[in-house]
Amino acid sequence: MLIVGLTGSIGVGKTNVAKEFRALHVPVFDADRAVHKMLSLGGEAVKKVAEIFPVAHEKNGINRKKLGDIVFKDKKKLQALEKILHPLVRRAEKKFLQKAQGQKKKLVVLDIPLLFEKGFFRICDYTIVVVAPHFVQKHRVMRRRHMSHEKFLQIIASQMPQAKKMRLADFVIRAGLDKRSTNRQVRAIYSALCAK
Repeated sequence: MLIVGLTGSIGVGKTNVAKEFRALHVPVFDADRAVHKMLSLGGEAVKKVAEIFPVAHEKNGINRKKLGDIVFKDKKKLQALEKILHPLVRRAEKKFLQKAQGQKKKLVVLDIPLLFEKGFFRICDYTIVVVAPHFVQKHRVMRRRHMSHEKFLQIIASQMPQAKKMRLADFVIRAGLDKRSTNRQVRAIYSALCAK
């Protein structure tokens, strides 16, 4: 089974790329979705995160906006949060891979924003990075609820520059154009991976 890591900075269109892989019947592990579940009511990270960040704890779990406002301004607090979340993400990822292996899948995708930054790429056979011009990225992100220019810059600063990710990746998808162009690139990579 080929394990393919998918990554990209905020607002580059990685979600659409993951969606296209799913349309091709490729199982996709979504690290962001896993974290969202862990921080929601009854999630396995709620208790530990609430102990360190009580201001973000609400009746429905952890308020991710409040949590983001705290950790993206303080590197030590971000590291404390990652210390809780990353082992849980690894565990969820392992379960996903075991299930895919049991189903005899030939190809799976791990959609992980910090694939290179946190060493998640080491278990991957190939890696894909999704990129977009800065102005496209900024336009997409600034349309999100609760997003400010300051927060956008803080998030960008916490992520590896696109140029460096491009040098590290096996495949690059340029998602700054239209969706059709992006989907064509996904299908071309899918064909190349299936041929390996």
